[in-house]
Amino acid sequence: MPTETFKASRLTKGNFLFPTTIEVSEKAVTRRKRSWFSRDEISVSIGKVASVHIQTGLIWSTILIESSGGADPLTSHGHSKGDATRIKELIENYQAEHANLGDEDRP
Repeated sequence: MPTETFKASRLTKGNFLFPTTIEVSEKAVTRRKRSWFSRDEISVSIGKVASVHIQTGLIWSTILIESSGGADPLTSHGHSKGDATRIKELIENYQAEHANLGDEDRP
């Protein structure tokens, strides 16, 4: 499956010049946040995602992805409700696929 990329709205705080992007692939979830002189990138393996919390406002949503590894949660705000829901669905589907693959390997 291809990697899907979701970009936060430029109309939200902190995303005007350099919007935050979230990429979801079958291997990992990655959040990229740029600024004038640096880039902050956090990646969590699909198998290590413990929970996905979506907090929706009137227009925009905030996504909080927690890992079971004890690292800081991956947070991004300014995504549409549809994008937030799609991110959660993708993560859940990829986790189910990984669980099924693990079951097939067992005798």
